[in-house]
Amino acid sequence: MQIDYQINHPVSCAQFIELLDKSTLGQRRPVDDPDCIQGMLQNSNLMVSAWDDDKLVGIARSMTDFHYACYLSDLAVDKACQGKGIGKELLAVTQTQLGPHCKLILVAAPDANSYYEHLGYTHNPRCWVLDPPTATHSK
Repeated sequence: MQIDYQINHPVSCAQFIELLDKSTLGQRRPVDDPDCIQGMLQNSNLMVSAWDDDKLVGIARSMTDFHYACYLSDLAVDKACQGKGIGKELLAVTQTQLGPHCKLILVAAPDANSYYEHLGYTHNPRCWVLDPPTATHSK
């Protein structure tokens, strides 16, 4: 398997959904909402993707200012390709695109905490999430 890493290479909604379903992220992403998935892809300003020929096998999708903070929204690798260093390389290529003082920040899936720890990431318990309102408000 020869993996080709691309920076901001076009990824279709269908390719992204398929990868999410084949990774552990499919359960925690809106794979049944193609409009949301399309918006996620269109509004990311840094995407590093891993390709085996024309098949998407991994992605690191981020939003960043390139100088201070890079929020890694998704790191997904096809389960059939995990354990081969693809995730580690996606993170390394992402970091090459960032300035020397830019921190890579992420919220890990529960089963991924030990993965990031062994890569040298430090755990920070100060993460807060505000879910969107569920009720429609009228004016």
